[in-house]
Amino acid sequence: MLFGASVVAVRIAVRDVPPFSLAVLRFGQGALLLVAGLLLVAPGLLRARWERLRQFGLLGVALFALFPLTFNIGLQFTEASRGAVMLATMPIWSALLGRVAGERLVRRQVVGVLVSVLGIGLAFVEPGRALGGGGRSLVGDALLLLTGLLGAVYGLAAKRVLAVDNPATVTTYAMLIGTVLLLPAALVEGLIPALGRLDGRLLGLVVFLGVAGGAAAFLLWTWALSRLSPTQVAVYVNLNPIVAALLGVLVLDERRSGPFLLGFAGVVAGVLLVNWPGRRR
Repeated sequence: MLFGASVVAVRIAVRDVPPFSLAVLRFGQGALLLVAGLLLVAPGLLRARWERLRQFGLLGVALFALFPLTFNIGLQFTEASRGAVMLATMPIWSALLGRVAGERLVRRQVVGVLVSVLGIGLAFVEPGRALGGGGRSLVGDALLLLTGLLGAVYGLAAKRVLAVDNPATVTTYAMLIGTVLLLPAALVEGLIPALGRLDGRLLGLVVFLGVAGGAAAFLLWTWALSRLSPTQVAVYVNLNPIVAALLGVLVLDERRSGPFLLGFAGVVAGVLLVNWPGRRR
């Protein structure tokens, strides 16, 4: 639900704050909040061996450098609720990558992949859709699909790291490293002038993205990965389009058409088929 609300918040904020700068503001304050929280509650969790920092760095690149860039830039070209539907393919990517890593897909899961692909196709051929057509750009949809893939990669990679390290440690260092990597580009892009443009409304959105949509959401996500499989965690991403669609209609005055709704239903149905619990033997 926090991620779904973040889709709408980013969609609004990215109109006035450039993508690199928004990512740094979001994850920078999120990382500082996590560091401060651990210093107060469990300072021992901030101790990490140098060899572990390399693992945290790879996770940071995937989720807190590349992920926010494709996410923020994509939402400059496509609607919030539409972007959330693209993100709902994350469980599909997770299941497919899991098979490459040795996880076997059953027939029901293969059907789910096909249904989701059909749903995405329906969304793409929505009437009035054109490349470069503002909120209906195929470029934005493609970037959001890539964002879903990056999230799935993070889930599979983080699962191995979490076998050794605490979820709070992993999230804090990955978010901090990702922010540091993005900072030079954000400064060149215009981070300092962007700070001067933060009025009360924009500041509220940025704080929400950093606290609820940053520190809290990603800590919960990583914590869940330490107890569930990546696909089990990714299935909850199907709440994104539901929350974002409701907020998109209420806040952004977006409209939904018949083909999009069919595509929406296809993606969600596919996600459910891929991740539905199998029979116990």
